[in-house]
Amino acid sequence: MDLFALSNNKRMADVAPLAWRMRPRNLDEIRGQDHLLAPGSPLRNAIDRDRLTSFVLYGPPGTGKTTIARTIAGVTKSQFVYMQAVTAGVTEIRKIAADAADQLKYYQQKTILFVDEIHRFNKSQQDVLLPFVEDGTLTLIGATTENPLHELNSALLSRMKIYLVHPLDEEALSLIIANVLQDKERGLGELDIVFTDDSQHMLIRAAQGDARMALNILDTLSSSYTDRQGSLRITPEMITQVTGKPIIKYDRSGDWHYDTISAFIKSIRGSDPDAALYWLAVMLEGGEDPKFIARRLIVHAAEDIGLADPFALLMANAAADALQFVGLPEARIPLAEATIYLSTAPKSNSSKTAIDAAIAEVRRQNKITVPAHIADTSHSQAKTLLGKGQGYKYPPQYGGYVEQSYLPDELDNPVFYQPSANGYEPKITVFMARLPGAENKGLPGNTKNPAPPKSE
Repeated sequence: MDLFALSNNKRMADVAPLAWRMRPRNLDEIRGQDHLLAPGSPLRNAIDRDRLTSFVLYGPPGTGKTTIARTIAGVTKSQFVYMQAVTAGVTEIRKIAADAADQLKYYQQKTILFVDEIHRFNKSQQDVLLPFVEDGTLTLIGATTENPLHELNSALLSRMKIYLVHPLDEEALSLIIANVLQDKERGLGELDIVFTDDSQHMLIRAAQGDARMALNILDTLSSSYTDRQGSLRITPEMITQVTGKPIIKYDRSGDWHYDTISAFIKSIRGSDPDAALYWLAVMLEGGEDPKFIARRLIVHAAEDIGLADPFALLMANAAADALQFVGLPEARIPLAEATIYLSTAPKSNSSKTAIDAAIAEVRRQNKITVPAHIADTSHSQAKTLLGKGQGYKYPPQYGGYVEQSYLPDELDNPVFYQPSANGYEPKITVFMARLPGAENKGLPGNTKNPAPPKSE
């Protein structure tokens, strides 16, 4: 390296962001990923022995995915090639693969291809990679913030292991900050920086598990508030001024979207209104489409509460209507009201089970015919010329109920709807049990005149 290169590197070290300067230089400096990198762990063993197979690192930004790859590049005997998925094309992939084949053939040296943001590869790019990964020409390492189960095709994914990279916890971020404040060469060790009151916890909370974000905040604080003597007392007010309103890490099409709505619905299903409200707040603060939330409330009211509380569906629909009428932020209140109501309502999936059973029966039938006595008689000649409606008994003329068949002759009295023992449904069970022929439906028979169930 010549003097000009050394001088340039020195200038870069002086002007580069703190997060860049403090990149871990080895595996032991990477914090918060002990499940992957602790001595004796499978990935650590593979790196230390230089016997890597293809894998993808999946996790949020600022958690060390690229750093792990850079560390591998420094210790492996393989040729290491770095590629940004957003700028790479099929031609470049083929060229790298051809060079890798030559390297293996003539020098017995393997090639590791690291693809950053691999989720941005389209199907064609992934298809080009596949045969080279399959025959061992390339060992592929991918890094992604998006769920690889959705973003990578199954053929490529089946040849790779997935390693989850977790958001950094408070302990890991505290260690990183402490290292920055002590490091005089790359960090801020030359300055006299002290956190006062709850300011360090505020910084860590604002970082949301992202080391890069934590260091960027600290970098901004040091450059904005350090006095001429190199002293800085970081206060909560300074943290607030730098970070402003916390930005919720949330996406409207990826894992956060699907995982959060899943947590929301499962909290309602589990009758935990506090948890449900928490996930509702996460979605609202993260910018989720409130109409999506309202639609899921309607589906849940029908699917998981159903006839255990028939009013639940009305409540969910009312919240959706209120959202359309008043919009956010006011609509957060009816959305919360519906969430609390559904969380505390009795649960039953009998309606879903019933319609699914009926659909399954329909799909099993070779033919479907409507019995003549319950067929359409709107035409004046339908009864006399086609025999439709003959023998039909009009229930109101028989006190509200009369025993007759409403199903095709080829069906042998199937039972699709089975009321649960929750909420309102026991009343339905009582009503159904009083109908003549109830014993054929698996209910205790009763010949008394039935009365329709009434809600309280």
